[in-house]
Amino acid sequence: MSPLSLPVATLGTPRIGPRRELKLALESYWSGKISEQQLYEDASGLRAANWARQKSLGVTIIPSNDFSLYDQVLDTSVMVGAIPEIYASSGESVSLQTYFAMARGSQCGDQDASCDQSTRGSGVPAQEMTKWFDTNYHYMVPEFYRGQAFRLCSRKPVEEYEEARALGFQTRPVLIGPVTFLKLGKSTDSAFQPLSLLDDLIPVYIDLLHELAKRGASWVQFDEPCLVLDLDEAARQSLLHAYNRFAKEGPAIKIMLASYFGALGDNLDTALSLPISGLHVDLVRAPELLDQIIADGRSDLVMSLGVIDGRNVWRSNLPSLRQRLKPSIAKLGRHRVQLAPSCSLLHVPVDVELETGLASDVKSWLAFSVQKMRELAILARVLAGDQNVGLALAESECAATARRTSPKIHNANVAVRMRAIDQTMRQRATPFARRSEIQRERFGLPAFPTTTIGSFPQTAAVRNARAAHARGAMSEEQYDRFLKEEIARAVRWQEDIGLDVLVHGEFERNDMVQYFSEQLAGFAFTRNGWVQSYGSRCVRPPILFGDVVRPKPITVEWWRYAQSLTGKPMKAMLTGPVTILNWSFVRDDIPRSEVCRQLALAMRDEVRDLENAGAAIIQIDEAALREGLPLRRSDWKAYLDWAGDCFRLCSSGVTDQTQIHTHMCYSEFNDIIGAIAAMDADVISIETSRSKMELLDAFRKYEYPNQIGPGVYDIHSPRVPETGEMKELMVLARTRLQDSQLWVNPDCGLKTRKWEEVRPALTNMVAAARELRAASDPQIG
Repeated sequence: MSPLSLPVATLGTPRIGPRRELKLALESYWSGKISEQQLYEDASGLRAANWARQKSLGVTIIPSNDFSLYDQVLDTSVMVGAIPEIYASSGESVSLQTYFAMARGSQCGDQDASCDQSTRGSGVPAQEMTKWFDTNYHYMVPEFYRGQAFRLCSRKPVEEYEEARALGFQTRPVLIGPVTFLKLGKSTDSAFQPLSLLDDLIPVYIDLLHELAKRGASWVQFDEPCLVLDLDEAARQSLLHAYNRFAKEGPAIKIMLASYFGALGDNLDTALSLPISGLHVDLVRAPELLDQIIADGRSDLVMSLGVIDGRNVWRSNLPSLRQRLKPSIAKLGRHRVQLAPSCSLLHVPVDVELETGLASDVKSWLAFSVQKMRELAILARVLAGDQNVGLALAESECAATARRTSPKIHNANVAVRMRAIDQTMRQRATPFARRSEIQRERFGLPAFPTTTIGSFPQTAAVRNARAAHARGAMSEEQYDRFLKEEIARAVRWQEDIGLDVLVHGEFERNDMVQYFSEQLAGFAFTRNGWVQSYGSRCVRPPILFGDVVRPKPITVEWWRYAQSLTGKPMKAMLTGPVTILNWSFVRDDIPRSEVCRQLALAMRDEVRDLENAGAAIIQIDEAALREGLPLRRSDWKAYLDWAGDCFRLCSSGVTDQTQIHTHMCYSEFNDIIGAIAAMDADVISIETSRSKMELLDAFRKYEYPNQIGPGVYDIHSPRVPETGEMKELMVLARTRLQDSQLWVNPDCGLKTRKWEEVRPALTNMVAAARELRAASDPQIG
């Protein structure tokens, strides 16, 4: 490190590769195209490139073990031997087949690479998956039980540290801290607290620390983001207990404790009292932490300052950061400071220079992972007194000024519409009880009506046609004809198997958020701005940079065509304003609530145009509503108030005869059920198959009055559930809700699945609904 530079650390980097190389390798392995050895070699190449890239950009504290073939929490479960019995793991190590069975489930057919001999022919479901704090990344939920024993089943952190060292990189291994790991898990016994397993878990971590120390690691990074949550005294004492044991029983290795995604609040004293050598704090979300730590922290505590936003794509104003940080660093002392992103760069794309289609002005406002590391290196030099970075500082300030003053940002007509919003625009004209009678008479649906969430498989033919159209190899007329043929086939097939409410399949859509945002003013789009959602699933979040306007109808003509093919109700499918907001990289110059209301007005126009065209059922997906929930309970009400307000603003301009559906993913509803009810959707569909309908308990206890479609088919797994399995789930649902409330549907959209999985699964689902009808009314059948 130069004497004219502060240390620069990254807490983690994107692992998918600049062009999604990890996705290609994983899917090639799962389909049997490459061997396990080749998968490992491809992964090793990605790690080597990541380490080299960071060093070339001026990163001086490079992480290892931030790479994963699927998910870092799953890696930790495997590392400590937290393998549920259903996966039949035995011995001192866990096979790759077992690892992927935990991640994806397994049908265990003859050629399924995710099965080993012990499970072949039987099939196992995947572990539950949910969102990592309030991000768009998914993790695999660990499972714990009374008397659970832990053992070191994977030496991955040691192996990747040695791998890096052999290539000439001294790294800081990254581990998920034991308290966060246990708090992220679940138990089937509601009376059992996973934190009670802490003393059994700690020795595994201590063994690992000794191995790392023997091989030359001087620092290790423990991620304990649970510190930004509402912790009770037991959890705080668990943190103290764990790190005191590490200090007493572990090797002489320094611990950098990393918190991120928010303020420490009433957990700050606990964090500062731990026997650790360093503490990372998120100064993007909680800038006030810096002064608090200067006042209360130990004089020998190394501070990792998360000053560059690791979760959004906007370029930093480096002169402004210099002015803000210089006095604080003077108080701390340069020897105590590391500069870092606010959190792992896993949550942003790799390199903005790969984008050749962005407008030059918008591109100049952006920083992806590569650019953020370069910003940190420049900031480290200027804060250390280097005078040779003046040009870089001037460019940074110029970009910030250009963005702030650009005419692309603000639209006067949007401001007028925002001021005109009143209470009548935020509520349906008639209560649900009356609306439901009107809708029941209009549609005449059977008990347990069947439908899907919206999308059907995006086959290679669909993707190839879209790509050909985009590059001009397929004309507009040819592409339109192709899409209509796909829609017609899907509609005929749905009629053949007996679905009650149909969908058109969304073949024209690249992504549920991108498709809509591409047709709204105020957005920009990337070609290579991929971020990992889970496993091989990657998304390209749109970049919302300015005021939002809907220039023309988006979905009306596709719905009109699909409805013309059938006499059954055809759902119109929209993405809701809160989900578009939460699944985009959002402008940071105005409040998120204001951005969301702009989106709600745009989608309100679309809803009304659909109704005017004849759409009787309109689904407005709010898959991401709960994941936008603040991490601290004290902040929930404000968010839920404006999020619910935006949904009602979007959906309430229709008549009583029009049935509004919504869909939500990965939602634990107990604490927000009142806000969900206040949205007043006629029908809500939710993901419940992995939780065995446990999520419905919140609706039962609340006495939720509206209708619900609890998912009976886990679409995140390649498994094809049998009719009896889905029927059993609906029987569980009937113990919680009235038959008149229940719909039957998959957990989520079917875009990522294959038709050979979807056809039998939905056929079984319809059969399950028919059996339910027959069982509840013997005259049916």
